[in-house]
Amino acid sequence: MDISNSVWSSPRDYLKFHAPVNPVMFFSPSALHERALRFLNGFPGLVTYAVKSNPDMTVLQSLVSFGVNAFDVASPVEIQLLRDIAPDAALHYHNPVRARHEIEFAKKMGVKSYSVDSASEFAKLRDILDADGTEISVRFTLPVSGASYNFGGKFGATPEKAAELLRAVAEAGFIPSITFHPGTQCTDAEAWGTYIRAAAGIAGMAGVKIHRLNVGGGFPSRRLPGELDLEAIFGVIRNAAVQAFGDDQPVLVCEPGRAMVSDAFSLAVRVNAIRDGADLFMNDGIYGGLSEQHLIGLTRRMQAFRADGTPLGGPTVGRRLFGPTCDSTDMMPGLIEVPLALDEGDYLVFHSLGAYSTATATRFNGFGDIQLATVGTL
Repeated sequence: MDISNSVWSSPRDYLKFHAPVNPVMFFSPSALHERALRFLNGFPGLVTYAVKSNPDMTVLQSLVSFGVNAFDVASPVEIQLLRDIAPDAALHYHNPVRARHEIEFAKKMGVKSYSVDSASEFAKLRDILDADGTEISVRFTLPVSGASYNFGGKFGATPEKAAELLRAVAEAGFIPSITFHPGTQCTDAEAWGTYIRAAAGIAGMAGVKIHRLNVGGGFPSRRLPGELDLEAIFGVIRNAAVQAFGDDQPVLVCEPGRAMVSDAFSLAVRVNAIRDGADLFMNDGIYGGLSEQHLIGLTRRMQAFRADGTPLGGPTVGRRLFGPTCDSTDMMPGLIEVPLALDEGDYLVFHSLGAYSTATATRFNGFGDIQLATVGTL
């Protein structure tokens, strides 16, 4: 993603001037700065950014300039990217499953923090890494609700297995830590409390004093109207750690991706057609900047504009929203309320789309040419 150096005051002004026929992703550096400071000043521990959510060079450079100096990386490509941008940044390689050549590359690049959720993957780390000064965090999962979808189906050991792994990590001479992820877009603050108490139980079962507790990502973005209360989640995390661990409280770590970057971006799509007054066809969909929306539901923070920039309001109607490709599954879930007056050539601006959008976009069917613009406010 190559973000323009020109700064527009708002998406509306850009749309009014350019009347773009392709989708446009708008980036607000000030919104990213505000969110970074909110984490850095509010979270009771180390803040790392989950690069996978949006690995754009401008985003990463901005976060470094704002004071973020630790990053959660998932692959050798992300490791190299961060070493080029911030050579001294701490890198946490917390993808729990890696090929041996990937571990060897990470070791060569000075990565000293890893995660694991199985004995077979721990054996790889033990064979390749030097234990001295290297942290291995055991990842566990619980059947906890509150997220848009659960990561536990793919990653995370049971608490009993996690205790065995933690003991093995400590006995092998590595720095023992624990990590979890409550699931993406988790709006239930108590999910973190449940996980933290379980982490203390795992450490107790293993008879190991852990160095750090990574409370994951999962922090929500502002996808619904109203304010986002991250501070309530920070408070639950802080209090639960004190109560669960007492004098043995580990250093806390978080790895926000969506919550860090999503609200700093908005996507404008053009209405290509309204078929016989019913279904609405857009110039972007699940193969482009809206790639995740059919999984977690379309953001409910949106605006509508005429091609000349005039805001559209008034009565609304529920419509099916389709993307531009020939795939019949290229559609948003359910009926989406849009202004009744919305017509061909008008625009919808979807807010909170900075995570898992441009990072996962494709050029399927020849679509997906997303333009990029910088704005003062979204």
